[in-house]
Amino acid sequence: MSKKEQQSTSVPTQFDYDAIVIGTGPGGEGAAMSLTKQGLNVAVVERHSDVGGGCTHWGTIPSKALRHSVERLIEFNNSPLFSSRRETLHLKFRDILAHAQGVVGKQIRMRHGFYERNGVRIIHGEAQFVDGHAIDVKRSDGTTDRITAKQFVLATGSRPYRPADIDFEHPRVYDSDSILNMKHDPRSIIIYGAGVIGCEYASIFRGLNVKVDLINSRDALLSFLDAEISDALSYHLRNNGAIIRHCEEYESVTGDETGVVVKLKSGKRMRADCFLFANGRTGNTDTLNLDTVGVAANSRGQVKVNEHYCTEVNNIYAVGDVIGYPSLASAAYDQGRIAADAMVLGSCETKLIADIPTGIYTIPEISSVGKTEQELTELKVPYEVGRAQFKHLARAQISEQPVGTLKILFHRDTKEILGIHCFGERAAEIVHIGQAIMEQNGSGNNIEYFVHTTFNYPTMAEAYRVAALNGLNRLF
Repeated sequence: MSKKEQQSTSVPTQFDYDAIVIGTGPGGEGAAMSLTKQGLNVAVVERHSDVGGGCTHWGTIPSKALRHSVERLIEFNNSPLFSSRRETLHLKFRDILAHAQGVVGKQIRMRHGFYERNGVRIIHGEAQFVDGHAIDVKRSDGTTDRITAKQFVLATGSRPYRPADIDFEHPRVYDSDSILNMKHDPRSIIIYGAGVIGCEYASIFRGLNVKVDLINSRDALLSFLDAEISDALSYHLRNNGAIIRHCEEYESVTGDETGVVVKLKSGKRMRADCFLFANGRTGNTDTLNLDTVGVAANSRGQVKVNEHYCTEVNNIYAVGDVIGYPSLASAAYDQGRIAADAMVLGSCETKLIADIPTGIYTIPEISSVGKTEQELTELKVPYEVGRAQFKHLARAQISEQPVGTLKILFHRDTKEILGIHCFGERAAEIVHIGQAIMEQNGSGNNIEYFVHTTFNYPTMAEAYRVAALNGLNRLF
């Protein structure tokens, strides 16, 4: 008899809850809110003292709040309105952390209210499966409660990957979580890993006038982006003083009382006040005792799910970072809602949209949706490009944010929009205008929409009209 069959023959007739969601990040919140609104008795288990998950406490919210503060600092120091000042304003990393923590507090209070108003019980503690319908929750005081449910959702998120040969207990060695506890004011930093997190923190520290060495194991920054946008990021990081080292891997990381020395396999050696390791993440599944219920996690701590986010066990679902791609807070929330519908109805026709927008909060920021030029070329799609330079827009000139571009990729024959790529101030907001048109069916998805509609003036949105005209003028 299979494990699933064994479970189905020994299922108790009554449970403490209809569903238990493990984790209160975006995926867990999306699942819990949808389940309770459909009439289920729902509880969430959160290992930390406050709800919100890694997104609220260590990832998206604090890092973007940090970035916003640094960007305003740069804007202030570069503005001609304040050119009479004798000295530039300098803020320490711990100074801007205080603002970030204020934002985190607001998010916690708001999200706690969601659970309270919707009658979802919050249970604090570490969850571990006993069988397919029961978990033990170990509280901070050492006591353990056993609770049961008909169904479960794993929304435990992820944490920074920590190689065993790096001493993360050293006070000058950080990952993307622990760096939020930095107390000193570094003059230099080595960032290992030039993915999204590494590039964002490189921008933040350069904005604070900290010397940055960004070590990339690949041959280009963020190679999943359109090559032109990746090149623009690389140029602006270097132009702002960051040193980028491609195709490098570390051999050793050694900390002492004054800083950290990194030796690369190429033989190079470098020293800085501190070191940030930002190269990969691991799913938080190692403490769940998943083997007991027949759910397997891979070497990255991720579990496999079907199109409805159901795992190998038919009453256990998983959403968010714990299932891997796309590992976005926005997508995790939608995954939670889709999983909830499947849990209640047995199936769900709703799926994530095909073209999920990506926002990267470097300085300047980046956002994209749809295909890149490289992908369209490989697919042999006859496309054309329309561009708008931000420096030509009145709104960008007024706000003194001239750096940036909007690029629209569209089919030469049908004029269907195939991709939107934006680099510059408010890129993550601007991209949604193009996304809305891309999502229209049939003739609704046409670049000529931007020519025939009327935009407020002056706005950054009118970049779409400029880019559309630029692209259509290339057709013959």
